[in-house]
Amino acid sequence: MTRFFSILPISRTALTVCAALVTEPLAAAPALAGEFTVTDGKASAEISEVSRIYIDGTLAATIRLNDQIPEKTIRVTTPAGRLEHTYTLCGEITIRTPECRVETHEVNSDGTLHNPDHHHFYALGSDNFTEFFLQDPDDLDAAEHHPGQSNVCATPVS
Repeated sequence: MTRFFSILPISRTALTVCAALVTEPLAAAPALAGEFTVTDGKASAEISEVSRIYIDGTLAATIRLNDQIPEKTIRVTTPAGRLEHTYTLCGEITIRTPECRVETHEVNSDGTLHNPDHHHFYALGSDNFTEFFLQDPDDLDAAEHHPGQSNVCATPVS
């Protein structure tokens, strides 16, 4: 009988240690609040595109598009505790104009995502490849574009 009770404290100690080993890494990692997707596709006038998507100032993905890879979808996870997230699109798009000239345009814009969890956004360009933004066609209020250029994107050096 004495032997039975001497095992019990060891079992409790082992259980406490095991619980700490399992829960400690979970506590150290930031909890994820949500997830959304972004699709970027090459327009017919585009020769190539390299774009970087930043969420809350952190690089979420770099997308490279060309004739071999005309479209790509990325999955983005967001940190816990926030429903509003900033986004920045940076990069370069090379197009062929109707006059057959090749031009490279800078991708450089900001915006805000409103509760983006479970949304599917498209990276779009307008105004002859000078304005870039994210949009969910099923919920136009989920993303807000801030006109003008971002202060985040570095100017390409060639």
